[in-house]
Amino acid sequence: MKASVFFGSTCEESKQYREVLSPYDGRVASSVAVCSENDVLKVMDIAKKSAEFTKKVPLHVRVNWLLDVAKKLEINKEDMAKTMTDEVGKPIKFARVEVDRCIETIKLSANAMMNLHGETFDTTAMPSGKETLAFYKREAVGVVLAITPFNFPLNLVAHKIAPALVAGNAVVLKPTSAAPLTAYKFAKLFIESEFATKDALSVVYSGSGVNDALVQSPIPRVISFTGSVPVGREITSKAGIKKIALELGGNAATYIDKSADIKLAASKCALGAFINSGQVCISLQRIYVNEDVYEEFATALSQETKALHVGSPYEDETFIGPMINAGAVKQAKSWIKSAVEEGATVFCGSNCEDLMFEPTIMTDVTEDMNIVCEEVFAPIVSLIKVKDFDEAKVKMNNSPYGLQYSIFSNNMTTCKRAIDELNAGGIVINDIPTLRFDIQPYGGFKESGIGKEGPKYALEEEYTQIKSVVIC
Repeated sequence: MKASVFFGSTCEESKQYREVLSPYDGRVASSVAVCSENDVLKVMDIAKKSAEFTKKVPLHVRVNWLLDVAKKLEINKEDMAKTMTDEVGKPIKFARVEVDRCIETIKLSANAMMNLHGETFDTTAMPSGKETLAFYKREAVGVVLAITPFNFPLNLVAHKIAPALVAGNAVVLKPTSAAPLTAYKFAKLFIESEFATKDALSVVYSGSGVNDALVQSPIPRVISFTGSVPVGREITSKAGIKKIALELGGNAATYIDKSADIKLAASKCALGAFINSGQVCISLQRIYVNEDVYEEFATALSQETKALHVGSPYEDETFIGPMINAGAVKQAKSWIKSAVEEGATVFCGSNCEDLMFEPTIMTDVTEDMNIVCEEVFAPIVSLIKVKDFDEAKVKMNNSPYGLQYSIFSNNMTTCKRAIDELNAGGIVINDIPTLRFDIQPYGGFKESGIGKEGPKYALEEEYTQIKSVVIC
């Protein structure tokens, strides 16, 4: 099936399409329109004109729009899940979970907008004031450019376009080249809804000059991007004066205290390190283990890891499917090779057939190794022995990233210190840093990004702007 361009509410065939191959078996999963700078100019012009009336659409219509999409997505759940599995190789059971989360994200967006209010002020509060009616209101920013990645090709689209649209903005979506049909089918639900605002959503795809044309266009007032740090830097340097929301990934870490439930921690860490083949921004990459329980934990984690099923993403029991492409596999192998050359040991895993990469545990890892310093984005986790939380804290914070960290401990004092002293946008106690609830604010410190996702917080920070009003 083709993923064609949506020029606002109009779907148009393109002159050229590119095949998207399944990372699992290499068959054609979809075909996507190859776009041009002219396509970008066209959709931006449509979005600019649409934004003039999208903000005037009554809120109850926008809310019903989102709820209608959520209802239709529920009906088409299995098709959408299979489309994700076809395009990115996500195991089908996790693809179904993503559809469920997407539905929740849409509903959360509608609810958050219903509860987003302004505020009145008493302008006689200071001696320089006088009696007035003063307040602020929130209104749509205009045009939003949303750029989304392959690892959550449905729910991360929802986190951008659902709150942006319900706020009354016009949106231009550029989805990942790896899963264009997933985004196309999702956008189609919005565009064909009986409650749809005409031309409020457009969809374009990759092509020569497209990225620069999108980012450098003066029309969007907000760019929301999820992806790598280098691309985030490039967007920041080229975008000009706009709101920029960047979710740039991380190097997630946890600490296993000697008071922790080791069996629980090992079970959770295997999940956090290897779900989605480690291709998650908050995938657990570094595990700092108290020296008193290091051997016990390493053995328990190895047992949990070996029990994970690697295989066809279409089978319900599969936990790990293929990595996204050959380049990702090559990079994963290079991380392991580099670490071994620097003195690390492959404790288990590391075998690879085609794009099926075994979950891998590395031991004898030190802080100066690249496998610890950089974001790996692969099914590889490193164990580092530490004396106590004080040592772990220093090493966890000694990273350019700061998205989410966690700690496993039954010592309340240590848990409280972790909340206060770990330098990341999210702290999880007695679970993995990979844990995320869509209702919460989500976003990191340092090079992990700028801004917050989570419908309520995205609406407040990115997709609405404050207008101050004084009536004398």
